[in-house]
Amino acid sequence: MAIRIFIDQGHNPTGYHNTGAVGFGLNEENVTYQVGAYLSDILAADPRFEVRTSRPTPTTVLGTTNSTSLRERVNLANSWPADYFISIHANSNPNPAINGTEVYVYQLGTQAAILALDILNEIVRRVGTKDNEVRANPALYVLRKTNMTAVLVELAYISNASDAEKLRDDQYQFAYAIYVGLLNFLGLPQLQN
Repeated sequence: MAIRIFIDQGHNPTGYHNTGAVGFGLNEENVTYQVGAYLSDILAADPRFEVRTSRPTPTTVLGTTNSTSLRERVNLANSWPADYFISIHANSNPNPAINGTEVYVYQLGTQAAILALDILNEIVRRVGTKDNEVRANPALYVLRKTNMTAVLVELAYISNASDAEKLRDDQYQFAYAIYVGLLNFLGLPQLQN
């Protein structure tokens, strides 16, 4: 039985509700779309997984407001139903010095927190971002309303020059790191090419 992974590429395309952060010529929704598409391709090539994405195309729009956009993402995952939910985002901060990767979960001390740590460790190792730890944020709708183990990955800060460079140039590496983190969590070996 294939393990079902739902990849939620955060935010809608520019020009709609629920678009993401911007910085250094990058739009969060484009970064999250592409990292999610790479991750989807990687998982689709691994027979142990079945994968779906919230945004199958860069122009896919979910919902007409922030809340309906989030609700639609959760409904897609819950109705499938997915075994794991991975939401992909890029962070932003008014202070341009703030940088690094963090992964959010509904609650610490859970399976989600262990998965989050495995993903975080791989991103830091492969992409070279700063480790900002696994953090609990029960207020996040996609973590609160999903019926499966769910994590929200803040890849890096789009508002930081060095992180933004990674978000632009290392999208495949971010995706591959999430994949390897998932394998590590599940105790599965990487497939040999």
